[in-house]
Amino acid sequence: MMPPLMRIALLYPPPWKVPAAGKTPDPIDGPPQDYLPGDLDGDFYQTPYGLFTIGAQAIRAGHQVKVINLSSFVWEDVVEVVKQLDADVFGMSCWTANRRGVALVADQIRAHHPKAHIVVGGPHASPLAREMLQHHAAINTVTQGESELTFLEIVERVAAGQGMEGLAGAVYRTGGRIEKGPSRGSIDDLDTLASPHDYFDTHIMMTSRGCPWACTFCGAESQWGRGFRAHSVEYVLNDLEKIVERLPVKMVMIKDDTFTTNRKRVIELCRGIRERGIEFAWSCDTRVDLLGEDLLREMRLAGCERLSLGVESGAPAILEQVDKKITTDDIVLSTELAKKYGISVRYFMMLGNRGETHETFQQTLDFLERAKPHEYIFSCLSIYPGTRDFTDAEAAGWLDRKVFFSEPFQELKTPFDASDDLVEAMNGWFADHCGLQRVFRPTTKERRDTLALLPEHAGSHLDLGAALLEEGEWQEAELSFRRALELGHALPGLVLNYLACVAVERGDYDAMMDLYSEAARRDPQHALLIRNVNAARAWFKKDAASRAAKLDLVAGHDFQLLERTAQPSLPGPLPVDFADFSRSPEPIESPSKVAAVGSKKALKTRKQLKVLS
Repeated sequence: MMPPLMRIALLYPPPWKVPAAGKTPDPIDGPPQDYLPGDLDGDFYQTPYGLFTIGAQAIRAGHQVKVINLSSFVWEDVVEVVKQLDADVFGMSCWTANRRGVALVADQIRAHHPKAHIVVGGPHASPLAREMLQHHAAINTVTQGESELTFLEIVERVAAGQGMEGLAGAVYRTGGRIEKGPSRGSIDDLDTLASPHDYFDTHIMMTSRGCPWACTFCGAESQWGRGFRAHSVEYVLNDLEKIVERLPVKMVMIKDDTFTTNRKRVIELCRGIRERGIEFAWSCDTRVDLLGEDLLREMRLAGCERLSLGVESGAPAILEQVDKKITTDDIVLSTELAKKYGISVRYFMMLGNRGETHETFQQTLDFLERAKPHEYIFSCLSIYPGTRDFTDAEAAGWLDRKVFFSEPFQELKTPFDASDDLVEAMNGWFADHCGLQRVFRPTTKERRDTLALLPEHAGSHLDLGAALLEEGEWQEAELSFRRALELGHALPGLVLNYLACVAVERGDYDAMMDLYSEAARRDPQHALLIRNVNAARAWFKKDAASRAAKLDLVAGHDFQLLERTAQPSLPGPLPVDFADFSRSPEPIESPSKVAAVGSKKALKTRKQLKVLS
């Protein structure tokens, strides 16, 4: 006899009890005392990909599934959502930054649904599985590492009324004890997994798992195991077709740990994108020693706009200490090659790694002046469970894992072994240089050089037009923008926005209105377009004297995700039937249609320009 199908709620909890606007934060369970708005970066609010892939397996198995992002919900709303979700199994994704929220939500689930089985997984819970159960009585089971198969087995056992004894890949409660099951091997053939993109709309995708390297600060191995595994090129191309067809903004973030580990595979994938005519802009994360001219050329032609590189430090001694296995020359060479093909380069940098001194810190700053990436962003070293930094800090006696259960910090940001005066100096510098720093802007000559290499590439024409416009050469810029449109640029709204800016330079406001009307029809949901259309409306409402000042429009096309804050990918509003499990996701067959907008009427009323914020 088949066990009954289960109602499953997969939740991404907030970091703590988020207070409502104007309300006093909870003194115990609210944000840390030193928390400032912006301390949680944008990536924190993205639903972890693991929830989508676990949800996809459960739906394919016939279960009713809800995936809900609660990461920014005020606490009163979280409680109400949990109260209404009458699920048999609750699963939560636990990261260091939301570990307190996971525990608080688990308590609410237990209070409102005492018979539900509560499962927690993710990069924080996995290496601290036994401690999670010891400190949080509401949680039944913690999965370790790759969890799709483990989660399905948990659901099957709950449906059959069985316990978790001997469950591979998990730590669980049984008979009043906490026990660990045997290890579960990695999934050899990732293509056997149901695709998350069959059921969920998200601008994030993963094409592979794992990283063959073992940097001291990284926990990828504890989550995925050693080595590298990847979906087949065919599987990824099929997913990309589904994603791009449905996304309102044709931008995709590939969030593999190290996307270009297998260069031959990525080249084949890029050529497949072009052969299938999949038009979109994308970014990826990788290492500097896994790039080359042939690879970067293919990536650019396939729509790659930005590379995010884990550089960490510009000091050779620090790169060696953290086992990075790259050199500063590797970094510069890859940066120059990416620039050559018009790909923006972002460095992820770190302060306070093991061995950091005043000298190494200054070497890093000097190196950034030499390498000149387009952008860089610094973070302080965070000690994450499951990393070599965590293990070595415990062995050295200055870290006790109990602090993750007793202290309210967001993440354990602390220099590994820096002196007090160095910490003070780094803190002072960081206060003035936190957030994304823009360094390098290509000149018109550099953009022409790239275009000479890729003469039929729409993105290279757009890049040249932008450089020309910035230098005041708007007539020649217009030719480049129109050529980008002719070549089928994946983001026509941003190209049309540039042309609207050129029209304003000419004083041709009728042309500007027509261009924005066309953008509304073809590509309506870019934040930049929405901003400029609203500015145009406000400008037209002014009296004639006030309109003497030129209309203030913003031009740009830096790779920036301009996406709706829509569930389940981001913590947007929930539909009224969010707790109705009969309405769980089904395979998505066709994209949503965007209503066309008539010519100049688009600027008259916001209701006629389809804008989702």
